[in-house]
Amino acid sequence: MNQDEVTVDIAGGSSFEHSGSNSSNNGDSSAGRSFSRVNTLPAEKTHCGKLEPDVLPPKLERSKTERQHPRNILASEAAQIFDNNIPVQQKLQLLNRIATVKDDGTVEFEVTGDVESHTFGGGPTDLYTECADEEESLDATDLQYIPPLQIVMLIVGTRGDVQPFIAIGKKLQDYGHRVRLATHANFKDFVLTSGLEFFPLGGDPKVLAGYMVKNKGFLPSGPSEIPIQRNQMKEIIFSLLPACKDPDMDSNVPFKADAIIANPPAYGHTHVAEALKIPIHIFFTMPWTPTSEFPHPLSRVKQPAGYRLSYQIVDSMIWLGIRDMINDVRKKKLKLRPVTYLSGSQGSESDIPHGYIWSPHLVPKPKDWGPKVDVVGFCFLDLASNYEPPQALVDWLNAGPKPIYVGFGSLPVQEPHKMTEIIVEALEITGQRGIINKGWGGLGDLAEAKESIYLLDNCPHDWLFPHCAAVVHHGGAGTTAAGLKAACPTSIIPFFGDQPFWGERVHARGVGPPPIPIDEFSLDKLVDAIKYMLDPQVKERAVELAKAMENEDGVTGAVKAFFKQLPRKKADPDSAPEASSAFSISRCFGCA
Repeated sequence: MNQDEVTVDIAGGSSFEHSGSNSSNNGDSSAGRSFSRVNTLPAEKTHCGKLEPDVLPPKLERSKTERQHPRNILASEAAQIFDNNIPVQQKLQLLNRIATVKDDGTVEFEVTGDVESHTFGGGPTDLYTECADEEESLDATDLQYIPPLQIVMLIVGTRGDVQPFIAIGKKLQDYGHRVRLATHANFKDFVLTSGLEFFPLGGDPKVLAGYMVKNKGFLPSGPSEIPIQRNQMKEIIFSLLPACKDPDMDSNVPFKADAIIANPPAYGHTHVAEALKIPIHIFFTMPWTPTSEFPHPLSRVKQPAGYRLSYQIVDSMIWLGIRDMINDVRKKKLKLRPVTYLSGSQGSESDIPHGYIWSPHLVPKPKDWGPKVDVVGFCFLDLASNYEPPQALVDWLNAGPKPIYVGFGSLPVQEPHKMTEIIVEALEITGQRGIINKGWGGLGDLAEAKESIYLLDNCPHDWLFPHCAAVVHHGGAGTTAAGLKAACPTSIIPFFGDQPFWGERVHARGVGPPPIPIDEFSLDKLVDAIKYMLDPQVKERAVELAKAMENEDGVTGAVKAFFKQLPRKKADPDSAPEASSAFSISRCFGCA
């Protein structure tokens, strides 16, 4: 999200990706949050063929006292989480006991040394050794012989989340398919001017962005925050079905989706696909499929044995926060039975195809991701070719050495004046010129104009970054991709969500310093980060990575992945639906 700043989801991502001081504390020093029951869901639950009392959704509150150390997960407990003979109520109690939600929006837990990774379903038998063959089959996918389809894209997030899907949609149109991009009303002009059809989804990305930054993208910091979050999510969830079947709101041209492309923050996407009996393909800019190679970006677990488990825990916690709304829309709008079991069924099902929008040269496809999962490459939308920069910007760029870009896109900054002062002073200490992108956060409030500083309102990154020596930003996937493509050393100041993940990946690749969490942002750390990026060896590695990415075509890769995963024969709309494995009780907590 960089524009691609904030991933709009209850848990934070890809892809809100997407704030000066840490306002999430609100004067409360506790860092953990606890679960308590709330009576809002049906009174019975089916568990492996039996009825049992319903597991009620939690009310998310701060814990009265912070747990200094999360409770270790023993091998016996890990086995219970994945045992489909264990009652759901017991699993929920276990989840509540072993995991702590921190103030930075991450889920923290620890595993003991006696727990092997295969305990969590990630043993050697799960590894796929045919990854090379899978990639060859993706390259060989024939795009020419797919019958024309009506495809709806359900995309929740900020501009940076929407942008790669515009590129994918345009490519689908090139092959004769009709594409409707359903997203927030704020982006109607962006979608229409790109040549795609538009349909509005609920939710205001500015409201969501402010909420996600304040609460670190995961859970409410207090009861007063809950209505804001839930009202936004409810608007989104209830707008998904009309986006798939209602006529165009301006032209009244009929539309009926044959297939769905969605990102995970559009919670409800799989349920709409189930109701319409059409295929769905999920694309995202952050890992959402369980793997033993790295933990879920929204979790804190250091032991590799817990990496795979982290996806199940995060997924289940998200599910707890939205299950009542999902059941509401299933009953009232989709005419489906309620999902009356506890399951993190929103994004980690092995039978729902997933495509990940990042370069395999930055993060290779994990060996335990099978043929239903593709890493397609970064998806860039060409905005530079039609961009006319203001003459003042061109003149300023030509008047001196390449500057350092600093910007946080759509993220609201809590103390923009203080942050601006730190940025300007750091540039002066290091002797660098700088471009400050004012963005939604309101940076760039200078007491007096400075020749070494250019204040920018908006500019396509694919045009601007090749003119920069290095970039400093929040770490949204789209902004990160644009900087790496331009061979810019990159310093990431993550706010929440998947941004720390990208900061760590950039540093591990040697093209940027360790990420600086926004709560730790300071003059000294920014100065050190700039000095790190100015090292000639770092620039060499950035150029090397950019060259490796040159031949990638993530947009075509995404289209090929979509068509590769489509069912070979179109389902008869009048036929009885098959049991949806996406909602299978046997897959509760990954216990397939």
